[in-house]
Amino acid sequence: MNSLDEFKQIVESYYKEHKRDLPWRKTDNSYHIVVSEIMLQQTQVPRVIEKYNEFIKTFPTWESLANASFAEVLEKWSGLGYNRRAKYLHQIAEKVVQEFNGILPDDPTILETFPGIGKATAASIVVYSFNKPIPFIETNVRRVFIHHFFKDKLPQGHPNGKFASRLARSREGIDDKELEPFVESSIDQTNPKEWYWSLMDYGTFLATQIENPNRKSKHYAKQSKFEGSVRKVRGEILRQLLKHKTLTEKQIDILDEDKIKVKAAINGLIQDRLIKKTKTDLIVLS
Repeated sequence: MNSLDEFKQIVESYYKEHKRDLPWRKTDNSYHIVVSEIMLQQTQVPRVIEKYNEFIKTFPTWESLANASFAEVLEKWSGLGYNRRAKYLHQIAEKVVQEFNGILPDDPTILETFPGIGKATAASIVVYSFNKPIPFIETNVRRVFIHHFFKDKLPQGHPNGKFASRLARSREGIDDKELEPFVESSIDQTNPKEWYWSLMDYGTFLATQIENPNRKSKHYAKQSKFEGSVRKVRGEILRQLLKHKTLTEKQIDILDEDKIKVKAAINGLIQDRLIKKTKTDLIVLS
C-alpha cells in the first residue's frame, strides 16, 4: 500500500459495490442511532437488525424509553446478551430527557460521561448522528488499518514521519495511538459518516477473507466462550425472572448448572443492579 489515496480507493470501491442496507443508516434520528450503537457494541449485525426494529417500534423516542420500567426494557432486549447494555440505554434515555430536554448533545466529551458510552462509542454516535468528522477506532476500523498499513515492513505513506522508527518495531502489540494518524488523515470531511460506513463494510468483508489482523493489536481480547459460561447462566436467570416476575434462589437452582456458577451469576446480576434480592425472593429491578 503506497498511499492513503490508494487505500481510500480500495475501501470506497468495495463499498460502492457491496454496501449493506442497514436500518440505522437510513436515519439521522440520534435516538435511533444511539440504540443501534449500543446494540452493536458486542453483538453481530444480523442479530441486531431484528431486535433494533422491535425495540424502536416499542420505544420510538427518548421519552418513551425513559418512561418505561427497566423490566419492560429488559424484556425487549432479551436475546441480545450483555444485559448491562439495556440498563445503560435506559439510563441514557433518562439522562437525555431529564438533563438535556430530550436533545442528545453533539459533543463526544459530554457523551463520554453517559452510562455505557466510552470514547469510541461517543465519537461514533456524533459521526453518525451529526455527520461530524471525528476520528474513532473500533473493531472493524482497527482491522482495516492494521491489515493495510501494518502487515509488512515499515508502513509507507504514514501521515507523520516521526513515528516511522517506532512503527517498524510494532508488528505485534500495535497501540491504537499508532493508528490514529492514519484514521484522522483518511476521514472524508464532507461526508464522514459514509466513509465510516465504508470502513465498517470493508472490515466485515476482510473478517471473512484473512486471519484476523486485530490479533496484532495491543487492545485485542478474544471473546470468552458462551456455552457453559456464567454469562449464559445470567441470561437464563433473567429470562426466568422476566417470565415469573419473582423467584427464590432455590427455584433458580432448577437450572441444569453447577450451583456455584448459579450463585456467581446471581451475585453478578445483583452487583450490576439488574436484579435485587429481598428477604426471600429475587426480582428484576424496576
